[in-house]
Amino acid sequence: MRVEELHQKELLELDPAGGLLRFAGQRVILIDAVAMGLLRHYLVHNFGLHAARAVLTQFGFAHGWRMAAALQKGYKWDNNTDWRRAGTLVYSLEGLFLAQPGNDDLLSKEGAMLLASYEAEQHLLHFGRSDSAVCWTICGLMSGYVSHTEGEEIYVLEDRCLGLGHAACHLLGRTRAEWGEEHAGELAYFDALRLQECLEVSLSRVTESLKIAEDKLRAHKKVLVRVLKDQVDPLGLIAKSPKMRNVVDLARRVAKVDATVLITGESGAGKERIARLVHDESPRASGPFVAVNCAAITETLLESELFGHARGAFTGASSDRPGLFEAANHGTLLLDEIGEVSPGMQVKLLRVLQEREIRRVGENKSRAVDVRLLAATNRDLAHRVAENTFRQDLYYRLKVVELNVPSLRDRRDDILPLARLLLANAAARMDRTISGFSPNTADQLLRYDWPGNVRELENALERAVALACGTRVELEDLPEEVRQVCAKPVVTTGSVRTLDEMEKDYILAVLDLNGGNQTRTSQQLGIGSATLYRKLKKYETLGEVLPEKGATMVPKPEA
Repeated sequence: MRVEELHQKELLELDPAGGLLRFAGQRVILIDAVAMGLLRHYLVHNFGLHAARAVLTQFGFAHGWRMAAALQKGYKWDNNTDWRRAGTLVYSLEGLFLAQPGNDDLLSKEGAMLLASYEAEQHLLHFGRSDSAVCWTICGLMSGYVSHTEGEEIYVLEDRCLGLGHAACHLLGRTRAEWGEEHAGELAYFDALRLQECLEVSLSRVTESLKIAEDKLRAHKKVLVRVLKDQVDPLGLIAKSPKMRNVVDLARRVAKVDATVLITGESGAGKERIARLVHDESPRASGPFVAVNCAAITETLLESELFGHARGAFTGASSDRPGLFEAANHGTLLLDEIGEVSPGMQVKLLRVLQEREIRRVGENKSRAVDVRLLAATNRDLAHRVAENTFRQDLYYRLKVVELNVPSLRDRRDDILPLARLLLANAAARMDRTISGFSPNTADQLLRYDWPGNVRELENALERAVALACGTRVELEDLPEEVRQVCAKPVVTTGSVRTLDEMEKDYILAVLDLNGGNQTRTSQQLGIGSATLYRKLKKYETLGEVLPEKGATMVPKPEA
């Protein structure tokens, strides 16, 4: 039989009743190209590029060997060349690639030219343009097939590939000796030992990563249990105040649906933490969470960062690079400081939200992305819309649901629980034994307004842990601006204080600020020395400890 006489109808046998498919005498199953592309994507991301290539190459080799055996058994070939060339035709008929007619003999000097390759197509779809040949399964298939027909080990490699940006894939079959040491690295993917080594390295890497993550979670859980007990949310959020509980509840509800969310609030209030909560509670929790600060990147770089770029798109673009939208595929992308984005970039973001497609810088084709978009800002976007500095249509696209994170001064019930958690974390990082706060320190933490919110509180406690001399944080360990704040009314849930209590606390705080100097304190308070004296004597009777350092006692006034 001659290779030209092979016909697809004769190769394919279909038994509808039994659900059996046979091709060239072998039972086969139909698997779509996209499924094979997803398998490749999974292997690369979970085991690494080298392990994925070794698996697919050796899988292809076994498949090709069996197909050659089936065609040898089922047909009587006129010569060995027809039997060898039949493999290229059979796999072309299966839809794996399109071979150029008359240029399909792998062992010839010209080799075989593939005008289309499902494998290159899928690799480009999932990973973009590569810097090396990507038809791993096809090379394995043809290597196994030709090795069986020739009775010796023949290895098929690519020197041109569609995945590299070439016009076609070019395959050549040679023995190991003919390929020489120059291609030893590529030939190693055909060796079982190479596969074992790749998988061991990949599994070791995955195991180590899981171990590190496990240790971090275990340590964090110990801190939470020790410090906060029942005051902490299972995901580590502090939400004791009613305002914060409302935000967390709303975030959990909106997480279940794939809606765009705008997160607003002052800088340092915890907007990114709320964004992570939305991601962790959503069906996309197993996908990536990617955050980008739009204010920290210039407009031209931001476009490349978000959408990626093609090789040669601008000076320094030496290779194709996927952007953050592609990196966050099947996950969540947080655009922090969205209010700082330029009008030109706003138009491009609006298009992405509408079309769910991105276009890399320097390319003329669009790529579909499956990303949930969250945006965060400390700006009043409605005011900026009124000023015509932010697009109204983009504003409403982003604000499907708005989550406003309250500032720390508006959620004072959360200050001490947060402070204790941050203190424990800082102490663990610095390997310090710090058990908590002195009463005066805790009181001062509640009095301060925290304009920098949680971020400022965290920095203040890191400083305190670094400077603390004992096992507790004292007042002098806090930053100066926190220490010097005067007493002010502090109202927390269920703890409304009387005016007498507030007056006493304020007088004692001013006295402490003046180092116990009663003369200066009475002048600052605008009251007479005798009045201050009587009040202090009253507090002494109640058991209050008055400042002693530098005290200048005022003689008891005459009646």
